[in-house]
Amino acid sequence: MVSTRSAERSWCVVVPHHATGARLARHRLADELAGVVPPALLADLVAVLAELVGNAVRHADPLPGGVVRVAWRLRPAADGQRVQLRVTDGGAASGPLLRPSAPEAVDGRGLHIVAGLASRWGVERDGLGQSVWAEFDPAGSIRPDLVVAG
Repeated sequence: MVSTRSAERSWCVVVPHHATGARLARHRLADELAGVVPPALLADLVAVLAELVGNAVRHADPLPGGVVRVAWRLRPAADGQRVQLRVTDGGAASGPLLRPSAPEAVDGRGLHIVAGLASRWGVERDGLGQSVWAEFDPAGSIRPDLVVAG
């Protein structure tokens, strides 16, 4: 059963700038949002968070203290919960970009996964680093612009 709570809720956690950071973030998100959002949406949120934290660890510098900041926020909407994920790191020489990847490539698909599952995503930079965010609308994990009529 999914909760129908209507108050805005947010969480912020700090995880190591290390591969274990993605695992810790995934587990914390899953624990906090189980029963609050539909299971299919939770699966999408966990997948996207894993990609964003993994990219921060692989491609960006850590924040002071050798960490990455992970936040998520639930906002009520008429048809369910709107969710935003945000991963903040120390920044990189170049920002995250969607890039083509060959079918046999072993990497390079992470942001395509993010773009495919989230309603929208983006990058914000300030003097301290960068945040990559992804938002999910209440309609769930099916994006109408990705559905092929046929």
